[in-house]
Amino acid sequence: MSRGRRTGRDINGWLVILKPAGISSAHAVAIVKRLTQAAKVGHGGTLDPFSEGLLPMALGRATKQLAHILEGNKGYRCWIRFGIETDSGDPTGVVVAENGIIPERALLEQALQAFLGPQEQVPPAHSAVHVNGVRAYELARRGETVELPPRQVVIHQLLLESYEEGVAQVLVRCSKGTYMRSLARDLGRHCGTVAHLQRLLRTETLGFSLEQGITLDQLAQVVSQEGLATVLLPMDRVLDDIPVSRPQVA
Repeated sequence: MSRGRRTGRDINGWLVILKPAGISSAHAVAIVKRLTQAAKVGHGGTLDPFSEGLLPMALGRATKQLAHILEGNKGYRCWIRFGIETDSGDPTGVVVAENGIIPERALLEQALQAFLGPQEQVPPAHSAVHVNGVRAYELARRGETVELPPRQVVIHQLLLESYEEGVAQVLVRCSKGTYMRSLARDLGRHCGTVAHLQRLLRTETLGFSLEQGITLDQLAQVVSQEGLATVLLPMDRVLDDIPVSRPQVA
């Protein structure tokens, strides 16, 4: 009897998945694996369950590239709510501070400029950073105090797209390892109030853009029509700086 034999189809390449809010990245991987019946599937950079947007999936031999390609810049659209701070930095957490102070637009625009460029950022307590071999979020959920050292990040762009009823919609381009929850927290404090990340959409990663993504429902549709090849990108796609066009899924 053979041992350690992998089951599933030998499929190699990339799928540019648009993860919906409400499921984990691991759950999205499981759905892709079930739909495609691929022997091996991995994702290119975790998105928290409340987050949505680009979650590229590596299939088969493409998974060997994951360790080498995650250093690139990321793009996000953030919805930052002022006046309320949560322990997790997002809407899934417990409110730990609330003052109702909403900064004026001019102050917010000045604050955004202050966060551009290289800087030190402290990750949120509810993060996957290891503390003595344990994930920080596990300690935080147990009620333990979590103190994480700052890390070097770079924010290349901060564009205020809209600001209504205490919620700022901000377009961000940044280096790997930059936490949008920390940005929301720090931005609020810089403006003399508190804030948290209400919603997060990843718009750019590994050279992919939202226009190239497909939903899990669209993937199910093309698989049912035996059209997986029309959305599966070659393994070297993530190494190519030139955008690749492919058929759009209805």
